[in-house]
Amino acid sequence: MVTTDFFTPVVDDPFEYGAIAAANSLSDVYAMGGMPFLALNIAALPPDLPAEVSSEILRGGAEIAKQAGVVIAGGHTIQDKEPKYGLVALGFVETEKMLSKGGLSPGDALVLTKPLGFGVTTTALKQEKADPAHVKEVVSWMTRLNKTAATLALEFGLIAGTDVTGYSLLGHALEMAQASKVALHFDYALVPFVQGAFAYADLWAFPGGAFDNAQYYGKHIQFKGLDETRQMLLYDPQTSGGLLLGVPQDRLDKFLARAGKADQPAWVIGKAVKGEGIRVSYQE
Repeated sequence: MVTTDFFTPVVDDPFEYGAIAAANSLSDVYAMGGMPFLALNIAALPPDLPAEVSSEILRGGAEIAKQAGVVIAGGHTIQDKEPKYGLVALGFVETEKMLSKGGLSPGDALVLTKPLGFGVTTTALKQEKADPAHVKEVVSWMTRLNKTAATLALEFGLIAGTDVTGYSLLGHALEMAQASKVALHFDYALVPFVQGAFAYADLWAFPGGAFDNAQYYGKHIQFKGLDETRQMLLYDPQTSGGLLLGVPQDRLDKFLARAGKADQPAWVIGKAVKGEGIRVSYQE
């Protein structure tokens, strides 16, 4: 498989930006149950950008590639007014074991492997409203590879999965629901969020993509017991988000136990049922 992704900076530190962009690029391979082995750098850099900044961006990407066991075999750079960086990623996957959005069945548990709130936190950072501790937490999640989560999915023979990125939890979940011809029910109380997410949501520090997601996907979503601010957090675009996996009930307990031993966070946040669309409920 071959995939690519790149974007403008989401944090101020160039090394962290490069690392996040690389982890995000490799995530597309992991989301299909594949393992990346080779990558190419893609960079668009301003001509007046200090060389030490450019080198730190590339060093961040190289560090993540090293963690993933991926060789960066060159790439291509052009000039642009705003920095952009990412990878072309190549990976191997066994087609009969590949994760797909259409693999859900009624009764499957919906398991999320990273918390939400990255977009609203990084937007608060751009607005100079973010607590450094909250930014540090988000960076640690965004630079975390989805490698272990993908490995566990393969180990347990899972067939349903996707990564949660720009289309938000609800956008990517709806793609799975429609491809699988099932409905999804989420319990909001079970959805994990990073520490600053609610505070920045109350400040309405959502990126523009959150409103696009709400407008585009909202007609397929039913909410119960949630105000608009809490709804918007589920439309928050994620950069280098986690995997959303469908786990059959007869494998769920062993999957969660194995995830715990592998130091892989895994939250059961809902289930697939017969029907169509998505329902999100919340009871305090």
